[in-house]
Amino acid sequence: MSSKDQLAVKNLHVGFQNKKSFTKIIDGINFSVKKGETLCIVGESGCGKSLTSLSIMGLLPKTGKVSEGEILFDGQDLTGLNEKQMSKIRGNEISMIFQEPMTSLNPVHKIGWQISESIVLHQKLSKKQAEEKAIDMLKLVGIPSPDKRIHQYPHELSGGMRQRVMIAMALSCNPKLLIADEPTTALDVTIQAQILELMNKLKTELHMSIIMITHDLGVVSEIADKVLVMYAGKVVEYSDVKTLFANPQHPYTQGLIESIPKLNEEQDELPIIKGSVPSPDEMPKGCRFSTRCPYATNACFNEVPPMISGEAGHQVHCWKYTECWEIVEKEGLIDAGMRETAAASQLIGS
Repeated sequence: MSSKDQLAVKNLHVGFQNKKSFTKIIDGINFSVKKGETLCIVGESGCGKSLTSLSIMGLLPKTGKVSEGEILFDGQDLTGLNEKQMSKIRGNEISMIFQEPMTSLNPVHKIGWQISESIVLHQKLSKKQAEEKAIDMLKLVGIPSPDKRIHQYPHELSGGMRQRVMIAMALSCNPKLLIADEPTTALDVTIQAQILELMNKLKTELHMSIIMITHDLGVVSEIADKVLVMYAGKVVEYSDVKTLFANPQHPYTQGLIESIPKLNEEQDELPIIKGSVPSPDEMPKGCRFSTRCPYATNACFNEVPPMISGEAGHQVHCWKYTECWEIVEKEGLIDAGMRETAAASQLIGS
């Protein structure tokens, strides 16, 4: 872990335990977030994005378990903490904006109480002091008449206002790391732009790091410094945002970007990625994207691709970029020597 890293996730494996077996969902992912940096985690529903964030927050369901790996926050491994220790960090040093503000906010409590609760818990302020800070937080996120809003219930606010309240709650204890899970879902384009602008502004003002979880590449281009592309519980590509959009390497990333409507081109229909994300008990033996990939060979179906590194930390997990791809494509076979060659390959482009 670099001294500049706020968070470093190393070889993380997460799954669910039932009476008979353990089903792995997240399979050996690695990434880091530097101080003051925004990382966007991208992928379709079912790729493991939200489960990754819940693992960081220590909020996995009862049957969920981190079976292997480390989650290092300021050098401390969060996976080794008990609930009492984690509760001092959660909502204080690491905060999260959950999906769907209408269902995340408690409908029977006023807005002011919901923001004040964590302030009283973590900052040991009186109720009156916490209420004053709640008003300040609502003002910070651009809610008009905050002294009146604290006495309102969630259903009395618009969707955009509720999302701003969620941001105010998450930032109330000045966290070092903010995790935002689809924070602009179900908001219209104008409100979405306002929320993204607000988050960028607050990141700079409060000197915090952000992990943004989204399937919207438009959001990614607006806010990200780095991008982690996930598919079926694995990382398939990891890069800075400019490199990813200029030169996407993995066929899955390419498919996601190609499906974005382009204003300067006439298109009768948008390209799509055929098929769907496999369920955990139907994972392909090799590359998990092989069943939907237009370039897949027999080797892709049977052998897990190595991680290939390129310039500026650009990483991709794909046989197509190994030095032995021509043989793989022609013969569809991998031997031990080819595995070693592939593992030593450098990403040089498509």
